[in-house]
Amino acid sequence: METVLERSELPGMRLLHRGKVRDVYAWHEDLLIVATDRVSSFDYVLSPGIPGKGRLLTEISTRWMRMLDVPNHLIDDILPDELTRFSAQLAGRSVIAKRAEVVPVECVVRGYLTGSGWKEYTNAGTLGFEPMPQGLREAERLARPRFTPTTKAAAGHDQPLSRIQLHDLVGVELAEMLEKKSLELYAEGAAYAETRGLLVADTKFEWGFVDGALILVDEVLTPDSSRFWDRDHWQPGSSPQPLDKQVVRNYLLQSNWDRSSTPPPLPPEVVQQTSAVYRELKRRLFG
Repeated sequence: METVLERSELPGMRLLHRGKVRDVYAWHEDLLIVATDRVSSFDYVLSPGIPGKGRLLTEISTRWMRMLDVPNHLIDDILPDELTRFSAQLAGRSVIAKRAEVVPVECVVRGYLTGSGWKEYTNAGTLGFEPMPQGLREAERLARPRFTPTTKAAAGHDQPLSRIQLHDLVGVELAEMLEKKSLELYAEGAAYAETRGLLVADTKFEWGFVDGALILVDEVLTPDSSRFWDRDHWQPGSSPQPLDKQVVRNYLLQSNWDRSSTPPPLPPEVVQQTSAVYRELKRRLFG
């Protein structure tokens, strides 16, 4: 089985941030972003890591960034000569990216009624604090994709933002730009995925400014940031089998874990299933 990288260690490199999955280092005027094999859920980093996950995330996100019609932070996914001494840790799982002033908003787009969107709808009849038609079923395709942003919390859980709250946080002009660009990007990505027999149920994007221009940052349309379903197995009224991190969430939801203490270790079968799902998604998307 492939060696798992749960934590990068690059002596002599300046670590800027160690997130739930990615380790970010300074690289001259830019960034070195390393996707580890860590997996997180419900705001906790779980153990053990998922074999091959970081490389799969990097390949999927990089392919999307080169395919989609959007300016983004990607400079290169080829390891610079000066970093080849770390190739055992970095090869296939790292990119050089532009530094950006990140907008503190998770730009969630939903094309189907599932996850926390389904929970909000069943509790209040709304989605993103806005009224929805009665009688919608779980996993139902929405008449139009909805923009349902959240905060981007440094720690703890991201909180949903109403349209007014988003305006207050970033200003009306930027809020409208985030919504427009996120919906356009979702539409482009979902259209391509459907040609591969896949549905993008929902996803999140992050944006930032470089030299005054708004660009896409972080990751895009990966199984960590999105829900993917097999189009042929999708049936409104039930929750489809996931082709994403929902495999891990489902295990935790079915366990006795209280979601406020140290999470239980992932059993080998869940680790293996998650690794297999990520590989299958990459194959389905890009061959």
